[in-house]
Amino acid sequence: MKFLNFLTSSVVGGVLAVSSLASANAADLTVGANIGNVPWEFEEADGTVVGFEVDLVNEIASRLGKSVEFVNIPFNGLFPAVQSGRIDMAVSSITITDKRLESVTFAQPYYDSDQSLTATAEGGVSGLADMDGKAVGVDTGSTGDMWVTKNGDEYGIADVRRYEGLSPAMLDLQAGRIDGYVSDIPALLYYVKDKPNLKVVERITTGEKYSIMFNKDAALATEVNDVITELKKEGFIAGLHETWFGAQPEDTTSTVKVLDMPSID
Repeated sequence: MKFLNFLTSSVVGGVLAVSSLASANAADLTVGANIGNVPWEFEEADGTVVGFEVDLVNEIASRLGKSVEFVNIPFNGLFPAVQSGRIDMAVSSITITDKRLESVTFAQPYYDSDQSLTATAEGGVSGLADMDGKAVGVDTGSTGDMWVTKNGDEYGIADVRRYEGLSPAMLDLQAGRIDGYVSDIPALLYYVKDKPNLKVVERITTGEKYSIMFNKDAALATEVNDVITELKKEGFIAGLHETWFGAQPEDTTSTVKVLDMPSID
């Protein structure tokens, strides 16, 4: 398995660190994340790792009295890493699905989402109807990948190209090597807001909800779930939403509402 850019540092009392798996044994909790997944977990220019889920996990660790270390893993590698016990939990805007619940456990969700199609402003693609005969990019193993695999023929998509994160896909999109990119809408809205050459051209309604992923029936999942309940009641997670998206979440969303731990329907 190849890891992306990483930095290594010691952690005390929940302060963020990022490492390779080889050194991820100093902290109480090791958390897998696909660093580069804006605005959930990504590097600033000085190498500092920030994001909505970074803030959330660090607060959860602090409430549990544990230190935390983030491990940079491509999205598709998060699932075997958590199942094998190499990491204690995983984040990266991971959608809860019944299929995933067969082999892993999730805490209650904290964000409601949909998929989206992003294209260049001058590329002639204004929605899925314009993707006939064209190439689309997705993140390997993501729910965007699943959606395109299931629905791509309906829209005549000719080629599906898979990436390990948003940044390389955006480079190919802007270079004309793909015609559109299907991924989670909050990440794309955040990414394109200061890039006039890129545009989210269509929301793809899927009703997805994000959560933290654990090995199947891990006791830690229940502990974390209880902390998430506290953080919702205190308005902490709603505050993260305002910080990272510039608006308060609606009261009906999983960012605010206390929910049960998900189970297979």
